[in-house]
Amino acid sequence: MSQDELLTSVEGGLGIITLNRPQAVNALSYNMIGLLDDALTEFEHNDNVHAVLVRGSGDRGLCSGGDVVSIYKSAVENDLAGVVPFFREEYTVDHRVSAYPKPYIAIMNGLVLGGGVGISVPGSHRVVTDSTRLGMPEVGIGFSPDVGGAYYLAHAPCHVGNYMALTGTHVSGADAVYAGMADVLISDEHIEELIQRLQHIEAPEHVDPILAEYHESAPSPLEAEAHWIDTAFGADTVEEILAEVEKVADQGNEAAQKALKALQRNSPTGMKVALEAIRRAKNLTLAETLAQDLRTTMNAVAGTELAEGIRAQLIDKDRNPQWSPARLEEVTDEIVQGFFEPVDGIDDLVINT
Repeated sequence: MSQDELLTSVEGGLGIITLNRPQAVNALSYNMIGLLDDALTEFEHNDNVHAVLVRGSGDRGLCSGGDVVSIYKSAVENDLAGVVPFFREEYTVDHRVSAYPKPYIAIMNGLVLGGGVGISVPGSHRVVTDSTRLGMPEVGIGFSPDVGGAYYLAHAPCHVGNYMALTGTHVSGADAVYAGMADVLISDEHIEELIQRLQHIEAPEHVDPILAEYHESAPSPLEAEAHWIDTAFGADTVEEILAEVEKVADQGNEAAQKALKALQRNSPTGMKVALEAIRRAKNLTLAETLAQDLRTTMNAVAGTELAEGIRAQLIDKDRNPQWSPARLEEVTDEIVQGFFEPVDGIDDLVINT
């Protein structure tokens, strides 16, 4: 591991943090999380820095998530102690972003998935682009949304949060604004020009008017489907959601047909835990949701589904996970509730707010 995984510079009044693993679409390693925390500390105490901007290197996106391949070995060997520092520190940094005392500007072009959502959506200024593909795809690897994702999804309109969590779908920049997970939409061709403008700020309050100048409105495909998503994904159980989506899919709706395929492919356990996590997060703070995330994550690492999901998706790449339980009706409420219980030997996450 090296300093090169995360680059920092001060350009005018702007502190710039660049995630620098372009070959992995800037997936977050344990090393990067520590370097990000250090950079936030350095810029917080530098009076010449009026705002912080976070971006990804390369042209594929801000961040494709946490480096789950590195977690695979721990999951297979049930080595909870070996993997818990990664998640504990990641979630602590995610919360720090939400409470950062200076404007925190995330440039969310390209892929913004999982851990990438964790370091961008809690920021004060979330900038998406035409190329943005934002998602919480954890249920596809036998997992459920973490990094505070359940909190953001719980507050999205028309149950689109449930839709995003259970299907794992990637949404557009305009969709992210509609879902409340972004603020400003710009075209990719204006990213460098915007950053240059922001380098000339002389006070934190100069950020908002510059971003407003670049904001472009665009229709949200997700909002166009919200009429049926609200009904289908507002159902009480994943089984009922599946049945409702089937009805809409049978009417020829393409988005519903894609959603149906995802629901049939994703981890039954992951989907049920995700729905429960979002329901609970409606009444939690972000800090409390992150504490909940550490429990659900470590219970997932201790189980079989996460290891199997990572194997199928990223190790063997056969895209054919053997989920156990394999059917929704076999995932009992007792199994689901168990994910929210403390894990032996793992202290709960406590974030001082």
